[in-house]
Amino acid sequence: MQLLADRVSDTPLYFTQQRGAGPSRMAGPSLQLLEWAKIALSPLVPAAHHLRLLAELERLEAGATDRLMVLMPPGSAKSTYVSMLFPAWWLHRRRGSSIITACHTADLAEHFGRQVRRLVVEHAPLLGYGLAASDRAAGRWATTDGGSYFSTGVRGAITGRRADLVVIDDPIKSHAEADSALFRDNAWNWFRSDLITRLRPGGRVVVVMTRWHPDDLGGRLLEVDDGWRVLRLPALAEADDPLGRVQGEALWPEWEDHAALERKRALVGSRMWSALFQQSPRQDSGSLFPVGQIHLVDADSEPNSVRAWDLAATADGDGHDPDWTVGLKLGQEPEGRFLILDVVRLRGGPQEVEAAIATTARRDGRAVPIGLPQDPGQAGKHQVAWLTTRLAGYRVVASPETGSKLTRALPVAAQAEAGNLRLLRADWNKALLEELRDFPHGRKDDQVDALSRAFSMLTDTASPARRLYLPIMSR
Repeated sequence: MQLLADRVSDTPLYFTQQRGAGPSRMAGPSLQLLEWAKIALSPLVPAAHHLRLLAELERLEAGATDRLMVLMPPGSAKSTYVSMLFPAWWLHRRRGSSIITACHTADLAEHFGRQVRRLVVEHAPLLGYGLAASDRAAGRWATTDGGSYFSTGVRGAITGRRADLVVIDDPIKSHAEADSALFRDNAWNWFRSDLITRLRPGGRVVVVMTRWHPDDLGGRLLEVDDGWRVLRLPALAEADDPLGRVQGEALWPEWEDHAALERKRALVGSRMWSALFQQSPRQDSGSLFPVGQIHLVDADSEPNSVRAWDLAATADGDGHDPDWTVGLKLGQEPEGRFLILDVVRLRGGPQEVEAAIATTARRDGRAVPIGLPQDPGQAGKHQVAWLTTRLAGYRVVASPETGSKLTRALPVAAQAEAGNLRLLRADWNKALLEELRDFPHGRKDDQVDALSRAFSMLTDTASPARRLYLPIMSR
């Protein structure tokens, strides 16, 4: 990864040698990108950070780098320059080449395609090419000299397309998407298996985005590939600012000054400010469960406890990402705090699941009640009846799930927020904490379901005094 810390040059950048990234047939004099931006945006003029961005885009086109990541806050006009001005200019410099653009939705991608198309129509004589008569849709059009432009949403179909330039603009549209491990995985898999395989040899990629999450598409790209040149411009300058700003200086004071940004920081909160405005996302403490307040403790004495199960009957390898069978053991300590004592987690068929439940029951002992979910219908009743026979001599509590997963998790999440939920230190801690952190937007929620059932068992079966799970204030 190549971080940019040098000052903006006042000298315009001119490149004449064309290598890679598609055809380079030139017709008439070639525009410099800054000159094009001033003409296309007149009477508006680029600000200081736009000048730096234009210089970096020119470096990309010239082949000084083939991967550019632009990280700027909302409202910095980054899309105007990267997704509207740059593609039209690229097709001027790279005659007959092809562009694929992708955004978080197809509608946004088509909006950019419509704006680029408008610029081509308005400035065809200057650019040296126009729109082909045969193909002029907003998200799919061709040029008179054999070039093409195609836009799509993230995870959209691009089979049969090839590109000399790929532009990805804001692949994430919301906090909920950013916090969803499933969405992050889907976007990543689409990028590496569908989109990047469409890039021709010598092609270029530019990603322009606002960071939302440490594990978003930008984060993953930087983790696996150190060939990216990164232009990171926070809303308020930090040390070694690429533009040479003093610390705390606003990125675009003519548009939004320091005072306005400080008011916004107070409104959006520290996590959103760090990610969206400073481009330094950090892991959230949890959408529902504040994992930073769930502490690990070492074994001492085991409190009164229950073991609750969330059942799945799909063996590992059956399906793309099968659910887990989880047996979670939860206890309540004498002072009222709740302690997660053990988690059994497996992917297996019905016989393996039954064996695991029986083995775990023998290890826990007969004093530990066992909670089982009962699916609706006769099949669920038969399953519970059969498991109960396998657990003869143990106390088995079976009941159907009621309410949404989120609703069922709220009571134990409240205990976590109050600092009343702890984990016994063990090798299963990491997987559980990750699932709690991502809930309710994560890929899996089997452990959360088992925890909710265990908490309900403990609080429903305890004595009246012990059912009062109010926050413990003497912490």
